Amino acid sequence: MFLPTHSLPYLALLGVEALAASVSQTLTVGNADISPDGFTRSASLVNGAFPAPLITGNTGDNFQLNVVNNLDDSTLDLVTTVHWHGLSQAGTNEMDGVDMVTQCPIIPGNSFLYNFTVPDQAGTYWYHSHYHNQYCDGVRGALVVYDPSDPQADLYDIDDASTVITLADWYHFAGPQAAAVNTANSTLINGKGRYSDDFGSDLSAELAVITVNSGSRYRMRLISISCDPNFEFSIDGHQLTIIEVEGVNVQPLVVDQIQIYAGQRYSFILSADQDADNYWIRALPNIANATYDNGLNSAILRYNGSDEVEPTTSSSVSLPLVETDLHPLVSMPVPGTAGVGNADINLELDLAFTGTAFTINGDQFISPSVPVLLQILSGNTSATSLLPSGSVYYLDRNQTVEITIPGGAAGSPHPFHLHGHNFWVVRSSGNGTYNYEDPVVRDVVNTGDTGDSVTLRFTTDNPGPWFLHCHIDFHLNLGLAVVMAEAPTDVAANEEGGSPTSAWEALCPAYNDYIGA
Repeated sequence: MFLPTHSLPYLALLGVEALAASVSQTLTVGNADISPDGFTRSASLVNGAFPAPLITGNTGDNFQLNVVNNLDDSTLDLVTTVHWHGLSQAGTNEMDGVDMVTQCPIIPGNSFLYNFTVPDQAGTYWYHSHYHNQYCDGVRGALVVYDPSDPQADLYDIDDASTVITLADWYHFAGPQAAAVNTANSTLINGKGRYSDDFGSDLSAELAVITVNSGSRYRMRLISISCDPNFEFSIDGHQLTIIEVEGVNVQPLVVDQIQIYAGQRYSFILSADQDADNYWIRALPNIANATYDNGLNSAILRYNGSDEVEPTTSSSVSLPLVETDLHPLVSMPVPGTAGVGNADINLELDLAFTGTAFTINGDQFISPSVPVLLQILSGNTSATSLLPSGSVYYLDRNQTVEITIPGGAAGSPHPFHLHGHNFWVVRSSGNGTYNYEDPVVRDVVNTGDTGDSVTLRFTTDNPGPWFLHCHIDFHLNLGLAVVMAEAPTDVAANEEGGSPTSAWEALCPAYNDYIGA
């Protein structure tokens, strides 16, 4: 169920509570052969589709999303979890969907109901498996929470399923075969693309087409569901007016190219104000020798009434996005005392690669045998008692936290994502200045290259173990993560209903039996 903002101006009078509804959906994870770029391979899919089906709701809605595990291809991962990327899960930490941090995996033949409310968030999100490299095999899709009182609704006319744009990397090998460094075979825009590599090509595969009407203004929701590369996104002949970054409204910013990293999202206004024709939509990955030749890394923007042919337009970029030009629409003061190192808790996370593993401050994240949340609920609430040792950081409640992450580690740039929170990016990569007044607020940040550094701030107002990790999935699975154990002594009291559901408690015994633990 969803009520797009632009069509419901009267709903602002009713209030969010009056609009609250239940979004119920069954998401069956299973295996099937697909060929989104012309090459056929077995994939892990939600309801048989790639990308996974769009999930929509409104601010205040209760989401009841039943994940059914029908996986049966033993060349791929057979257990699963699902994470709802960007949703804070306040009071429902056990619904965050992170393998061995907030739950045990769902085994084949079983299901788990993710039941959570989104009381005060709206914007562009996504969902994906948080088990090993499984989302690279296909378990990834878009999730939109509409705001019936959107303060920027007068800037656009259309905001619906047709205006969601997903960017994905696609691989011709199975996720369990991945190494530390992997080169995508193709870029898929809304699940379609072409490939050309040393082993073959298909330069005639169907491309995605986004259709617009002359004179209309569209709120496009751009989502990187990438496992690894970042993309330089643009639409020939059109400017993009950014109005939202990862669930936070921003002052409108006109650009003509967006570099978007794994896990990031933007809403931008696209005005269909050019000649009625076909225009290339471009998403160039940071992969050596990437090109737009023959429709690679591309899709088509088509004005209604135009011939159904491929574009002949050229790219001309002059206003690429600079992160420090993004500012919240409404004042969102940075928490705590301004100034570097003036937070209550100040952390530096040094990233490194040993040749076989990634580490943070010398420790590789290795999944514990008992989920961190279950450890906390069982009474282990000190940093020294929580596993994995060295990868859990204890944070007291209602403190300001400042985290600095130097750039340049092997595999850079690394897009870092914090669960359970948005954060203020007080220093962005590529910029040596600090902004403690009105920086962008988001949940995935690029840490930059050699000699660079990123600093972010947030407040510990959401008890629970929250994952902080690189969103290049191959890096995460080699250890590039830590857990922020936020107010662990308050976690049990903070749980809605006083404790997790019996179905959640049953996940670990079933999983342990399945793996023979």
